[in-house]
Amino acid sequence: MTRPDRPFRPTARRDRRKFAPRSPAERRPETVWIYGIHPALAALANPRRDIRRIVATDNALTRLAAAGATFAIAPEKSTPRNLDRLLGGEAVHQGIAIETAPLPTISLADISAPRLIVVLDQVTDPHNVGAILRSAAAFAADAVIVTGRHAPVESGTLAKAASGALDRIAWIAVANLARALAEIGTMGFTRIGLDSAAETPLEGVLTGNRIALVLGAEGKGLRRLTRETCDAVARLPVPGALASLNVSNAAVLALHLARAHLDRPS
Repeated sequence: MTRPDRPFRPTARRDRRKFAPRSPAERRPETVWIYGIHPALAALANPRRDIRRIVATDNALTRLAAAGATFAIAPEKSTPRNLDRLLGGEAVHQGIAIETAPLPTISLADISAPRLIVVLDQVTDPHNVGAILRSAAAFAADAVIVTGRHAPVESGTLAKAASGALDRIAWIAVANLARALAEIGTMGFTRIGLDSAAETPLEGVLTGNRIALVLGAEGKGLRRLTRETCDAVARLPVPGALASLNVSNAAVLALHLARAHLDRPS
């Protein structure tokens, strides 16, 4: 029995369980509000989306229809002010909001003959991850892989930053990144970690016909085990006074160089 003059203190094990990061499945939201014209168009065109509600202004519905959108369910007419109340004043909704279930989970095995993927080692900012998704889609990458516990969950903010790419490219959360990188290696990918302090430029390690670009979080960079699992660690060709780039900008340049390598005639 606990003595009245000694308050109960949970054990360290209980504390660890209470504050431990949740698994990818536990972190999935029940519903997601997608907003903005481009994210809405991509969500409406994605057959994997379970759309539950469409709330829009007359002007947004006209723009969506002109862009070829089809509506699986009848839209609810609204006003910009009501959408502000629904989503919060900071959401740049452009008159359209779609309530949907989160995208079904997939794995790299579900993708047919992937050749270019981006792997993010604990990049947590949804704006950065969204921008990387957008760049990955622009350079015809096959997937963006994130850590399940230290990455943003699917959200309207992420979808808006991705400008439709969230519904156009595979976004895969893995529980163990080192294990996922090992599996990627067995699939024939050259796994290249990006580090501004590396000696070798990226062009010098782009080999083979499958490339996995591995980028670390801002500030921390690649974790030790992630770095050790890569086939090579390289830097981007940045000749200016600032040797490092924002992670989303680094992804753009790395994707450009990797795509040029893959598309080069053999």
